[in-house]
Amino acid sequence: MSLDPRLNAIRADLADARLRGRAEAGHFVAGQPRRVARGCADLRRRPAADAPLDTQLRFGEAVMLFEEKDGWAWVQNQADGYVGYLEAAALAPAGPLPTHQVAALRTFRFAAADIKSPVLDHLSLGSPLVQADEHDRFIELEGGGCVYAPHAEPLGAAHRDWVGTAERFIDVPYLWGGRTALGLDCSALAQTALTLAGRACPRDTYMQRDSDAVGRALPPDAALHRGDLLFSPGHVAIASGPETVVHANAFHLMVAHEPLAGFRHRLAQRGEAITLALRPEI
Repeated sequence: MSLDPRLNAIRADLADARLRGRAEAGHFVAGQPRRVARGCADLRRRPAADAPLDTQLRFGEAVMLFEEKDGWAWVQNQADGYVGYLEAAALAPAGPLPTHQVAALRTFRFAAADIKSPVLDHLSLGSPLVQADEHDRFIELEGGGCVYAPHAEPLGAAHRDWVGTAERFIDVPYLWGGRTALGLDCSALAQTALTLAGRACPRDTYMQRDSDAVGRALPPDAALHRGDLLFSPGHVAIASGPETVVHANAFHLMVAHEPLAGFRHRLAQRGEAITLALRPEI
């Protein structure tokens, strides 16, 4: 079985040393741990600014670095296994393990523990944080910057109402490949909400649809419950009730809440339909 290059660091000339014996490549190299040092780092299909955007990495996420060349880094995100190229300047040494995560939908990384200090970056819900110290209701981060303490929570704090988490993103713009509170796509919305609920979830729609770990398949005539994942060609929506859905979609160009009937009608106009419903067990 061929390995999916989106989930395995493999090229004709270079590959992850852990794939030796499972794949052919001109050279194998052990990955070096790094972390993302920007609020949002674009992960592209090729090492070029105009290459397709496949996904994004969030501040604090751990990656394995396999190659750095001409200002680009070839990496694998340790959170979901996604492989691609990002600007090398977006990476920093791995450092200590995260202690906290962003609990607000979005927040600022200030230069100091002062709301009037310069804003260094914007951080999104779920971004891992490493606390170095605490000053006057601010968490001082390892590597620099401060986050307002009430906007953070201990790492791994579970948001069990994962549909409620998805609904926090309503009106956030739709962005193909996006994965932050500044813009995201349908599968990133499902991934973010499920991951914060403690359920590991792959990045792309086809990965979620085909994963046994995401949820159990429902019979075609099953009544829908809040939290069911509804798959149509190239898309995933989340049932917020038996007759409503919430999803990041290109029709509204944002995360929207709408009647299931309206969603089904648009699919039918394109000759499509909901092909699978999965029920995650949280």
